[in-house]
Amino acid sequence: MKKKLSHASEDYLKAIYTLSADGFSASTNNLAAHLNIAPASVTGMLQRLASLSPPLVNYRKRHGATLTDTGEKAALKVIRRHRLLETYLHKSLGFSWDEVHAEACELEHAVSDRFEARIDEVLGHPTHDPHGDPIPNLGLVMPQEADIRLSTLRPPQKAIIQRVDAEDGKLLRYLEEKSLLPGTKLEIRAFSPIDGNLTIAVDGKKMVLGSAVTCHIFIEEI
Repeated sequence: MKKKLSHASEDYLKAIYTLSADGFSASTNNLAAHLNIAPASVTGMLQRLASLSPPLVNYRKRHGATLTDTGEKAALKVIRRHRLLETYLHKSLGFSWDEVHAEACELEHAVSDRFEARIDEVLGHPTHDPHGDPIPNLGLVMPQEADIRLSTLRPPQKAIIQRVDAEDGKLLRYLEEKSLLPGTKLEIRAFSPIDGNLTIAVDGKKMVLGSAVTCHIFIEEI
């Protein structure tokens, strides 16, 4: 689209992309919870996004919303910018990985295409952000991302952490304290069917993780 989208529109497109990643529509209630906005306001915005030319979303009442091809490209543009900013803040400005998400949310609507391109160049065209999330390429194609949760593994499986959920600062600080970062290799030593706890080993050091943690860690089996 030639016309610049509003900050709110970009936030909606990014949220719809995230919530519909499993192939289902993003419901009004889920969008309201994700964006912390009243459901009635969400409905009005979805109707506006669907009425644009070209439309950015497909929306039917009580059926939720999905992105059109144009809407998906717009969403990926915002996601690319967000993840490049997170990487720049972390690698070049020294922000911790639990700080960069909120900062990037503020900056992603303000920087120019030229500034984004310069960040990409300075960073050496990174493929993943500090949390392990893939960065859409210049053609706005999203690389395949790890979708296997650590919580699904059982002894004696081994894995490498690929990415972690980025929005919970408390969780990120905990994972850093435990050295559970993207690239970390681990082995499942025990599973408790009563509470879902996993005992894992990292470099020979054992620790017990609850499902509230392991469901936010995405891995690749090795």
